Amino acid sequence: MQERQRLRIVTWGSKVIALVIALPLSLTPALADIRIVPSKKVPLAVETVASGLNHPWSVEVLPDGSYLVSEKGGTLRRVQAGKVSAPISGLPEVATNGQGGLLDIALAGDFETSRILFLTYSARGNGGVGTAVARGRLSEDGTRLEDTTRIFQMSRLTTRGQHFGSRIAIAGDGSLFFGIGDRGEGERAQDPRDHAGAILHINPDGTPHADNPFLGSSDGLAEIWSKGHRNPQGIAIDPKDGTLLTAEHGARGGDEINNPQPGRNYGWPRVSYGRHYSGAEFELGSTAADYEPPLYYWDPSIAPGAIAVYRGAMFPEWDGNLIVAALAYRLVARLERDENGAVLSEERMFGGEFGRIRDVVVAPDGALLLLTDEDDGALLRVSRADATD
Repeated sequence: MQERQRLRIVTWGSKVIALVIALPLSLTPALADIRIVPSKKVPLAVETVASGLNHPWSVEVLPDGSYLVSEKGGTLRRVQAGKVSAPISGLPEVATNGQGGLLDIALAGDFETSRILFLTYSARGNGGVGTAVARGRLSEDGTRLEDTTRIFQMSRLTTRGQHFGSRIAIAGDGSLFFGIGDRGEGERAQDPRDHAGAILHINPDGTPHADNPFLGSSDGLAEIWSKGHRNPQGIAIDPKDGTLLTAEHGARGGDEINNPQPGRNYGWPRVSYGRHYSGAEFELGSTAADYEPPLYYWDPSIAPGAIAVYRGAMFPEWDGNLIVAALAYRLVARLERDENGAVLSEERMFGGEFGRIRDVVVAPDGALLLLTDEDDGALLRVSRADATD
């Protein structure tokens, strides 16, 4: 890919630093707003690709280097050369209700030829609202979705406005893993005949995947992969080994990283490393038999958003690290792991610098893309800033 070298004069503390940054032409931001932020491994250049977004929730990179961004209020936009498009037409009807709205975007594995993408969102029906998944085809000019079809809606709706989840991870066979929170009714996360509080696994047409633990059984719903999840707002598959990972909100503390396995129960609301908002302890404490412990947890809470596994070329120092967006403390957590996947250490980056961080994505060139969850939200690009005086 052809690159362009750009000279920037920026400040880092009291020092003035001249930077030459090589950026792929197809991913070069149009705006000149750049900041240098130190980190443990390497100084980082954070550039504003676009601003003026209304509570953006998810970003995907299109094959031509432009971006698709969902806004929680129900709009999908394309960002190209720093310019934000008018709303893309053809979306399903979105019920904006509390934490609900237009949520994740995920491109099909064959998007470059099929133009198929998937959306999660809150949809209205009998009894209230609930998390749904739709499939559509992005037009060649990027202005509309065509043949948009709802392929999934959760089994039981409610008027409550919290804990919709919901991000999508596309598996190697094209199937979708996604999470739905407990919808503010904790015990639903323990009911295998309820989609709430679960990680689900479906085929691209919405049918249950053949590997699901309750398929063909009356013991649970066929779409369910695992249960006991409070509000999973991050999900990712490690491209190196296929490991499924989630980032989940706890209550007062107890945010978790999990590796959901089929048929397993991750404890909510029976066990947690946090406490209830009332201050009360959980029924069975922090661990108990028959409930899977988290790979990692935060107490106090960082309110995790998206999670990504870093396998890019730009930051070889981060290979295999987990990158987690966080709304509280307005940071990005970088978790180093050993060869068995155990978390060894945590670095907190950008604390308070850019606002509430909702999404984090590893771009094709290895840069990080971040979305800030604000009225005037921004799409940020994080690259190396190896500077010399």
